[in-house]
Amino acid sequence: MRIVEFRITRFQFPRNRVIGDSQVRTDTVNVAALELIDEQGRIGLGFAQRLFQPMPARAEIERIFADEIWPGLDGQVPIALVHRVNRPRGGNQRSFSLPFEEAIQVALWDLAAKQFDLPLHRLLGSRRDRVRAYASGLDFHLSDEDYVEFFGHADAIGYSAFKIKVGHPDFERDLHRLNLIARTVRPGALLMIDANEGWGAKEALVKLTAIREAGYKLMWVEDPILRNDFAGLRMLRDGAPWTLINSGEYLDAAGKRQLMLAGATDILNVHGQVTDVMRIGWLAAELGIPVSLGNTFLEFGVHMACALPEVEWLEYSFQDFDHLVEQPMEIRDGWIYAPDRPGHGLVLSDGARRDWARPEVLARDELGPPPFNARLKPKPEMAAVDA
Repeated sequence: MRIVEFRITRFQFPRNRVIGDSQVRTDTVNVAALELIDEQGRIGLGFAQRLFQPMPARAEIERIFADEIWPGLDGQVPIALVHRVNRPRGGNQRSFSLPFEEAIQVALWDLAAKQFDLPLHRLLGSRRDRVRAYASGLDFHLSDEDYVEFFGHADAIGYSAFKIKVGHPDFERDLHRLNLIARTVRPGALLMIDANEGWGAKEALVKLTAIREAGYKLMWVEDPILRNDFAGLRMLRDGAPWTLINSGEYLDAAGKRQLMLAGATDILNVHGQVTDVMRIGWLAAELGIPVSLGNTFLEFGVHMACALPEVEWLEYSFQDFDHLVEQPMEIRDGWIYAPDRPGHGLVLSDGARRDWARPEVLARDELGPPPFNARLKPKPEMAAVDA
């Protein structure tokens, strides 16, 4: 039952498209896969990701992990670690040198669920095995042509809810993108927008009003203003009752609690740190606040989504990760299904270790072609057969 070994595999490869929002953009994947191994050889898998800079070489990642993190994991029981309450005081409140916080929680929960021979969502107490997924483009930097192709494909394969990026300095461009998607996807589709804190509070109210007056009905607006402007978020809740305010993505668990207690959001946005998500999700349920699951690596967040009663939606962004695992999550007709396999159900592929591991840091022009993403676009021969 105890953790006795760890293994790290470094990946670096180009994306199939530029992703980003009104603040950032990236066209590469920089990831370290973390595997925690117990006495029986069971493996818990998590991923540490840097969005904008390459991870160091594998040897340096291993050195940092062994120095900063491994002493707290070696010989420990996973189920005890995921429930442990620490004292976040003084120097204890600090980040690791590399972004391993989420990877550790995910790998520990994966291993704990495997030790109980349960799917993770069952260990977390789920009463269902699927939730609705909405198509998210991470589309701010796409051309109009690529934008229409992306969302047209998502509509064609069964999605009925779509989120686009806004917050452009030229507001007419935001309105133009709303017009494009409204003409591209099915009638009656649900639309959400995400400004990634690109607006001020009064500016957001003016623009949301303009969007409504232009004839666009929004299910929610995500992160319209600064994360800790609770007064501004409350003002938007009161001033724009025709849509919902979705916030909390950029706050830690303590910040999310403060956000909800301040009455500053209609929907709480959570991501991938399993223990933190479950704890704050319980509070959201107590307060009656809906929760949305934002992007999680390889969509393992479906397990938390199925276990939390206030979650209706999970974000899916067609990212280039599926080739890293033996069997990715099943997504069909706008629903994502939690696997019935032990743990979170994701196992690092031997082919990925062989073909995509990059122990050393490579320059962008050394990465070669991106992996094929079957969910983003079918292979030409498949399209011909379907036609």
